[in-house]
Parts: sequence; C-alpha cells; structure tokens
Amino acid sequence: MRLKHLLLSFLAAETTCLAAGATIAADYPARAIRWIVPYVPGGTTDIIARIMAQRLSERMKQTIIVDNRPGAGNNIGTEIAVKSAPDGYTWFFTNPANGINATLYTNLSFNFLRDMEPIAGLIRVPNVMSIWRNLPVKSVPEFIAYGKANPGKLNFCSGGAGTSVHLSGELFKSMTGITMVHVAYKGSAPCLIDIIAGQNHVIFDNMPGVIGYIRNGDVRALAVTTEKRSPQLPDVPTVAETVPGFEASAWFGVVAPKGTPAAIVNRVNREVNETLKEPKVWARLADLGGTSIAGTPAEFWALHTMETEKWAKVVKASGAKIQ
Repeated sequence: MRLKHLLLSFLAAETTCLAAGATIAADYPARAIRWIVPYVPGGTTDIIARIMAQRLSERMKQTIIVDNRPGAGNNIGTEIAVKSAPDGYTWFFTNPANGINATLYTNLSFNFLRDMEPIAGLIRVPNVMSIWRNLPVKSVPEFIAYGKANPGKLNFCSGGAGTSVHLSGELFKSMTGITMVHVAYKGSAPCLIDIIAGQNHVIFDNMPGVIGYIRNGDVRALAVTTEKRSPQLPDVPTVAETVPGFEASAWFGVVAPKGTPAAIVNRVNREVNETLKEPKVWARLADLGGTSIAGTPAEFWALHTMETEKWAKVVKASGAKIQ
C-alpha cells in the first residue's frame, strides 16, 4: 500500500511539473529577451545573430535585443551570461571560442560546458584565408614561400585571442612552419579594416564576416579552411589542397544560463529549428556559406563537446596560452 501511495504521489508530482512547464512555455516570453553577442557589431556572430533575432522576434511576438559585449576573447560576454538569471530572458551566442578558451585560458571563472544550458545549434561556416590585396602572392604555396623568406614580417589578425579565426592561423603556422605575428582585436570587423589599409596581412575569418569584402575586391581570398571547396567561392581552393590534413570551421548556437527551465529551452529550440527551415532566412544564411546544424539541445552539446576536445589539442600543440 505504501509503495502504491508513493507511486501515485510521484505521478501526481510529475503531472504537476509537466503542467507547470506547459504554463511557463505558454506564457513565455512575457518581456524582451537579451541575446548576448560577445563581439563588436559587424562581425560574423553579430551578422548571424541579427538575421535570426529579427525573425525570432516576429515568431515569438516579443523583442529580442542583440547585446554586443566584446572583449577578452569573448570571455566578458560569456561571464555576463553565466551570471545572469536562468529565467529564459538571457540568451548567449556561443561560438568556437567558447570551446577553445577552455584550454587557452588558465584562470576562467566559469566552466562553459558545466555552467551553460544548450538550446540549439544554428550553422557551421568555413573560414577564409584572406590577404591584403597588395601582398605579392596569389596562392597558398606562394604565401608560404613568402612567409619563409620573410620570417616574422607577416601579421595575421583575428577578432580576439581564442577565436576560431585565431586558432586557424595558429594551426596554419604549425603545419607550414612559417612565422607570423598574431594581432588580436575585439572583433573581426576592425581587423579587416586594417587589412584593407595594409597594416595587417592575412586573416582566417569566418566566411559571413569576410565574404562581402572579398566580393567587393577589398581583400583577396587565397583559400577556404574546410575539407571541400565552398559553393559560395567555387574558384577558391582549400588550404588542404596545399597543406594536407588542414581543416577548420566555425559553428554557432544558442545557449542560456544553467538551470533555465526545460519548457523554455524546448520552446526556443523549436522556434530556432523552425526559423532555420524558412526559405527566406535560410537563403540569407546559405549565401554566407552556412550549413545547418539544427537539432536537439543534446545534439548541439555533443558537437560543442567534440569541438572543445579538438581545439584543446591544437592549443596544446601550438603552445598558445593566455593568463
């Protein structure tokens, strides 16, 4: 009888929780949502976030504010998100730096995989090895030869230490044996401006942030960093065609502070996945070189975990470390 009573009590409690969860999801969102983007406006993360935020605001009938919080290789924005209330009204735009920084930095006040709640994957994009248009090279082999003939005279810039843009350059250095000086910015947009001006020489930027500059002739694309050529730049070879085994790409998703109610996580996951299926939205993301990584929160966290482990090996092999 006691077992039966306990079972009935458990079922009643579970039913109450499910009902409460349904109520939370039905009432959500009741006010504006803040989506923290840990880089300056104009870069890849900002571009993708604003495309998604505009349509998600319409679908969810509530304002989604893109809040740019750059600095410290995206750790400033991340820490703000980690410390925010887990009520569904703070989202964070996660990216490869959140996997890379777990190894690159030795004194982080958070553990990203432990302290954040996965919601949904968005897209994966290639990085593009793009150079100052007046640099006297026209191919990856010529760039490598130039770098070896001019050790330490090439600057490669990124949108911050720990980004996939930074680590793609470190991987290129380690696999080719050339020496380049890394210059970190608070986002890729100002880095690209200085490449156009000739103050820096190369960037391995995410395709959405650089493809407009390539199409306008402001910078010259030498190669994409994925295993296969990109449909958006079909005449641009891969780095791997010259440096066998080279592969790097960027991926993006939505997370929230740990403890965000499951009902809200599932609601946002559903809205994100449905938004990615909309032809107009997807056409814009595909034009930026994106391939969908939509799926469940667990599937996105598995990808995040795998990428964290992958880049840990690159960080350790390159010897890069930031206090």
